[in-house]
Amino acid sequence: MSGLLPLFMDTISRENNSMLPVAAVILGGVALLLGGYAVISLSKVNKSLEAHDTKLARVEAVESTANSAAAAADKAARDVQGLTRSTQDAVTQLANELSNQRTSLTKLEDAAKKPVAVADKGGKKGGEPAVAGANEYLVKAGDTGTKIAKATGASVADIEAVNPGLDWRKLKPGQKLKLPAKK
Repeated sequence: MSGLLPLFMDTISRENNSMLPVAAVILGGVALLLGGYAVISLSKVNKSLEAHDTKLARVEAVESTANSAAAAADKAARDVQGLTRSTQDAVTQLANELSNQRTSLTKLEDAAKKPVAVADKGGKKGGEPAVAGANEYLVKAGDTGTKIAKATGASVADIEAVNPGLDWRKLKPGQKLKLPAKK
């Protein structure tokens, strides 16, 4: 086919020399029009690419922000798990300590309920447990004058009156106090 073009051009130049410049001008004009159209189309494509580049940059920024947020959420989740474990450990320790305290308290309560052995007339311990008689009060651990007065319905002054020389600071569990006669 490339061999036909020179032959065709040679035929045109021999037969009609006046048509060749006109054809060249027409072909040049068409080429200019096509070139202009191509430039306009290329300009539109470039503008469209710039707009897409701007949108792509925004999408990449959003993606970066989303990745940062996801990393922060993962870290927060790990932190919450760690706090949950440490809180559970602390609650377990607290529960164990409360259980130990309850056991100790139960032992103390049981010890307070046991009767106190009093010294017999020879001064030796091991006699019968002290028992309060009529108009008597048996001192318990932690008793004070006010507590005894409330428990017996007597006033502190009346209890002191029937127990001369009583020292409230030296009360001992198992000690007997006389109570005033009820009116």
